[in-house]
Amino acid sequence: MAKIISYNVNGIRAAVKKGLLGFLKDGNFDIVCLQETKAMKEQAPVEEIEALGYHHFWHSAEKKGYSGVVTFSKQAPDKVVIGCGIEAYDREGRIIRTDFGDVSILNCYFPSGTSGDIRQDFKYEFLDDFFNWIGELKKTRKKLIIVGDYNIAHTEMDIHNPKSNKNNSGFLPEERAWMTKWFDSGFTDAYRLLNPEKIEYSWWSYRANARANNKGWRIDYQSVSDNLKDRLVESYHLKDAVHSDHCPVYLEIKL
Repeated sequence: MAKIISYNVNGIRAAVKKGLLGFLKDGNFDIVCLQETKAMKEQAPVEEIEALGYHHFWHSAEKKGYSGVVTFSKQAPDKVVIGCGIEAYDREGRIIRTDFGDVSILNCYFPSGTSGDIRQDFKYEFLDDFFNWIGELKKTRKKLIIVGDYNIAHTEMDIHNPKSNKNNSGFLPEERAWMTKWFDSGFTDAYRLLNPEKIEYSWWSYRANARANNKGWRIDYQSVSDNLKDRLVESYHLKDAVHSDHCPVYLEIKL
């Protein structure tokens, strides 16, 4: 049984100051996938992470204080692959793959398009390239778990106010269509499969007391290749973990 969390920490150094390491110690998770670390490895509390029993693998952005992903695992992976081999995305520190036996876990931070048209176009390019890249990867790594901040709310169940957000990045028709295509291509939305009617969110704006009023978006996902969906045990949001504007998403799976 593997206990996995995916968590956009919106700056690992800030999250550590808010008690992230104590949360990880109490949770005793097997694999921790963090996004938007905004730090180089040498800026992080590496000794404290190792004291929790974790191996750790970093993919930081070239631009300081921006983007970045890190994967912690109690068991040493058989193989670690940093990036996807596409320079535009790899310089932003968006993907780490760790292999455990015949299962590969990908920790991903999809681009946001909220800052304007240039980044929205970049996001669309990423979505197309990522889809094709995973299609190639599946030929050799057939069992995939792809977790992270997808920066898209898929359906009206995944956002507090679908009507007023229909023209906003993260809930645009083209983005939502990509998510549908993604889940039709051999992947299962672990949370939605196990919680078909439940309304939970993973991100809240810092504005207008959104988190206290639970006016959020579900943009952090755990996609599992369909050949793993029968092994899913549990998936839920750890809403009481407040180290970020996101909350962790928990996945338990028999591996």
